[in-house]
Amino acid sequence: MDTAEILKKVRQIEIKTKGLTNHIFAGEYHSAFKGRGMSFSEVRDYHFGDDVRSIDWNVTARFNHPFVKVFEEERELTVMLLVDMSESSSFGTKKQDKRDLITELCAVLAFSAIKNNDKVGVIFFSDGMEKYIPPKKGKSHILFIIRELLSFTPKRKGTNIKETLRFFNNATKKRSIVFMLSDFLSGNYQDALNIAAKRHDVVGVQVYDQRDKDLPPVGLIQVADAETGATQWIDTTDRRVRQYYEQQFLQHSQYCKNAFLKSGAELVSVRTDEDYVKALQTFFLNRA
Repeated sequence: MDTAEILKKVRQIEIKTKGLTNHIFAGEYHSAFKGRGMSFSEVRDYHFGDDVRSIDWNVTARFNHPFVKVFEEERELTVMLLVDMSESSSFGTKKQDKRDLITELCAVLAFSAIKNNDKVGVIFFSDGMEKYIPPKKGKSHILFIIRELLSFTPKRKGTNIKETLRFFNNATKKRSIVFMLSDFLSGNYQDALNIAAKRHDVVGVQVYDQRDKDLPPVGLIQVADAETGATQWIDTTDRRVRQYYEQQFLQHSQYCKNAFLKSGAELVSVRTDEDYVKALQTFFLNRA
């Protein structure tokens, strides 16, 4: 895409995802991700039914009238988006490809975060760290992130969840909310995920296409691995071939589920042709 097309796409994504944030996700995001505690805000007159433990006795004695302390949640959380830019994320066969879906999900999460006065940072990864955008607040920062999501070209094609989490664990000391958006076509990341989940609030968002799971019976075809470039001819009319293909996807998905469950992190699965709004709403409500 040229610059004009990118800016047009940014505007379209902003309108769609910001609208969702304002009308659907802002309150649910706030409820799902609590701040670090409560801080004193002000005192006000005591009203019938107020907890007597919140009475400010010094102010009450001074004015000879009961006052209570009012506390508010300390937010200012840091949200980190770990975004898969590998070649497999460009795959999609129906409504949109995985990268388009990841971009929209990142925009929704980012706008929800700044709506609640949280900072947002991003790590683009493939089989190594591709780009780091430090956490900041503000609409202009989110629009910059969206532009980068649309225009960034990774140097490598593969996916390495283990090394990405290692980089994040070493680079980020402050406790953060971490959304890792990927198809997770990578293995052996259990230990790195365990460490990240102990330090941070980690949520995996597994994005997949229907054709990652189901192979249609369309005859003899040549398939290519987007990340390695390896090609192979397969007979899709063979039921055993299709069953094996589906079994490989299910085993991969089960590994993801088990890894996140063992670490204490959470995992959300979203398909490219499904409504991600419902999936996010369900996730936020279950956490609230």
